[in-house]
Amino acid sequence: MESTEVKEILEVVENNSSPLNYDINEIAIILAAGHGKRIKSHKSKMLHKIWGIPTVERVHNSCRNGFKKMNIIVVVGIKAKDVVQVLGKRDSTVFAYQDVQNGTGHAVQVALEKIDRKKFDGIVYVLPGDMGLIDSSTIKYFRDEFKKSGSDMMVLTGIFESKPEENSYGRIIRVKEIDDNGKPSGNDFGKVIEIIENKDIQSLDAGKPYKVKYNNKSYSYSKKELIENKEFNSGVYAFKFSKLAELIHSISNDNVQNEIYITDLISLFNKKSYSVTAISPKEQYVLMGFNNKSVLKEMEDVARKKAYEKLKDIVAIDDPDDFFIDDTVVDEIIEMDKKNVPLDINIGKGVHIGKEVKLNYNLELEKNVFVEGNVKFGEDVIIRQNVYLSCFPGQTLEIGNNVEILSGDIIKGNIVIGEKARIESSVNMTGSDEFPLRIGKNVLIKGTSYIFGSVIEDDVYIEHSVIIKKRVDKIFKRDGSIQPIRFYLPMPEGIDAIEELK
Repeated sequence: MESTEVKEILEVVENNSSPLNYDINEIAIILAAGHGKRIKSHKSKMLHKIWGIPTVERVHNSCRNGFKKMNIIVVVGIKAKDVVQVLGKRDSTVFAYQDVQNGTGHAVQVALEKIDRKKFDGIVYVLPGDMGLIDSSTIKYFRDEFKKSGSDMMVLTGIFESKPEENSYGRIIRVKEIDDNGKPSGNDFGKVIEIIENKDIQSLDAGKPYKVKYNNKSYSYSKKELIENKEFNSGVYAFKFSKLAELIHSISNDNVQNEIYITDLISLFNKKSYSVTAISPKEQYVLMGFNNKSVLKEMEDVARKKAYEKLKDIVAIDDPDDFFIDDTVVDEIIEMDKKNVPLDINIGKGVHIGKEVKLNYNLELEKNVFVEGNVKFGEDVIIRQNVYLSCFPGQTLEIGNNVEILSGDIIKGNIVIGEKARIESSVNMTGSDEFPLRIGKNVLIKGTSYIFGSVIEDDVYIEHSVIIKKRVDKIFKRDGSIQPIRFYLPMPEGIDAIEELK
């Protein structure tokens, strides 16, 4: 009998799954069932963000962008509902629930249950959900190399560049040039025999060689040799579906963890004389996965460096180590640059520019400016330090040409600020869907002021005022000047609840 919690999870999984498109002869399986104990967080490991996007979503996006048309199965487990709800319903994406985490091989078994074997006989790719730096170009490269190889299975491998004792990855065991009997390996030299997990290496007896067989030949490897082997398994694979389906349930759990490792498929493929090959990506950083906060930070730093390299000759970034610009905005900046018109955009230290933000020419964002949501800048705009600009989904915050917003202001919601307006320090402005805020041209707002859901006509001057759901007209005095609004305060509410302290 299923528990109430499992039933709820299965309902969420079902409601957010879309049918696989069997006209597409490829399926990517993303393994996102683990929680990651070493990350020390109540949040799923898969939902920790790298450059503003949850890692599992980054892997999904890279698959979709790299393959253009691709079926995707996301295996979820611990914190399943959270992971499913963050990704949401997507075309040709199915969620599979792994109730008990029994290894990567078991996760793939769970995923394959979602495939109708009568309708599919193509290629299956497997990727870890925490590999948030893998990009679409690497995935496309891996796919192309697998198709060109004609092999039945391919592994994407990396080269570990730190100290061997810090390498927690599974090692790639390849055929040596000479077998144990001193005979040349011939054409088998360099072929992949198997992957041995780090925990299994550590459990080996240092006084005995680790022996394996390949093509009726025996090869021996010392424990030290295995530990110092720099080539590691990234956890990314490609399979011909028919071969994978044939052998996936033959994997044994005879290992230190008593888990079903997907890596054991290599020896099973070799025993069947199915071909197994391996390649490395052009950039090693794309293979990074994380089990703790320090590595997650390293991945964030890599993502920031990538963004900086793309933008460093297009816009001015004060501190390459302290800024955030969403990937979609980075792409838009690059497209703007293609028009061959100088952008003159300056990004101060600690600036955050989120998704949907629309930048413009001659824009200055000073230190620690935060911009999030559908915020549209006009030309020749200056935003001084520590300003907060944002709006809710479905809203627009539009800033006209030649606007200046001074330090520390908070401006959020459904707002239009007219050209040549000047919003000085200590101002808070908000606009809602029901009561949008409209600020006219040449308006000056200063002092400790709060403006909500109002209409302010052109050329008005406001100082030290609280204006809520009002229309402020431009009224000329006898001398031809415009009547300023100073020290306007609404009538107080709840005054009966306030009394003097004695």
